[in-house]
Amino acid sequence: MTTQKKIALVTGAGSGIGREIALALLKAGYAVVLAGRRLAPLQQTIEQAGADGKHALAIPADVSDPASVQALFAQTKERFGRLDLLFNNAGIFTPPVSLEELSFEQWQAAVGINLTGAFLCTQEAFRIMKDQQPRGGRIINNGSISAQAPRPFSVSYTATKHAMTGLTKSTSLDGRRYDIACGQIDIGNASTDMTTLMKNGILQADGSVRTEPTMSVAHVANAVLYMDSLPLDANVQFMTVMATKMPFVGRG
Repeated sequence: MTTQKKIALVTGAGSGIGREIALALLKAGYAVVLAGRRLAPLQQTIEQAGADGKHALAIPADVSDPASVQALFAQTKERFGRLDLLFNNAGIFTPPVSLEELSFEQWQAAVGINLTGAFLCTQEAFRIMKDQQPRGGRIINNGSISAQAPRPFSVSYTATKHAMTGLTKSTSLDGRRYDIACGQIDIGNASTDMTTLMKNGILQADGSVRTEPTMSVAHVANAVLYMDSLPLDANVQFMTVMATKMPFVGRG
């Protein structure tokens, strides 16, 4: 008996956590749509997947643009016919400046990609998942530790990640009638190409600069695979995966 591959879509799949999740899903036997603003990094992710890359499709997309998101999901449906998992991961950091120094344009860019992008992708995923057979699917949002506690000078990132928690809860509630499960993974100090600056130290709440412990990003990939391994009548609503000794509770 042939088992049908599960179809996943990962945003921000050209680097960092998104890349690692896409690679882990491909290795686990999924067919994966890789979305990101630039095609070249997405193709590099596929190259890193080796033979598993034949089950990947790279689609450049701007998640803050409704038309771009609609095209992304239309191509996904056209190629694979369904969608089983959406990993909302695309996000940006704004410059680490004091709240009153952050420009409106910087604030708007963070909201557009980190929050509106996740909403737009969730909307399109709903439209596919509720009508497909078998019905339903799973959405996992990358909330970040910043969905729970801020770092200094991170107002836009922290606000959008706190809002992601509200999006997760509403998605989980509204998805019940369609057998769509939604959960959130809050990740702390996973070691990727995006966290190399941590080696130089990170500003702490007390004004000091300290290096912080990190963990392998493989633990994050394993956590996402576990969350999606559950049947749709079970859900990990929230999970925190972090370097054990990183400053988190109290952020100091």
